[in-house]
Amino acid sequence: SQCLLSQALVRGATKDMGKMLGGEEEKDPDAQKKEEERQEALRQQEEERKAKYAKMEAERENIRQGIRDKYGIKKKEEKEAEAAAAMEQASEGSLTRPKKAVPTGCGDEEEEESIVDTVMKFIPAPLMDMFNKK
Repeated sequence: SQCLLSQALVRGATKDMGKMLGGEEEKDPDAQKKEEERQEALRQQEEERKAKYAKMEAERENIRQGIRDKYGIKKKEEKEAEAAAAMEQASEGSLTRPKKAVPTGCGDEEEEESIVDTVMKFIPAPLMDMFNKK
């Protein structure tokens, strides 16, 4: 019995050695069919995963829209569309390209002073005293 066991181990080992040395592997008659089934299973899993995430994203978008409606927030696409429409409307009668708007903080001194005043409102009283002493 021990002799049969060692012969089986030697046969298995020589068979594996033959494969490693580039020998012929045994051909599985159903290998092609099994590979196709495996590929199909992978495709199906991928489709299920994509459907799951699409459903989750749709639920999230519904929640986002509810929040936007509640607080009166517009989507980025809506804001961009409105800005583009306003630019087109402003330049409708003009033959030249529209002027670029001056960014906030780059223009009027009154506006800059109001920003300083706004910041000063949020400074705690002890710090405010230090500013007033100087």
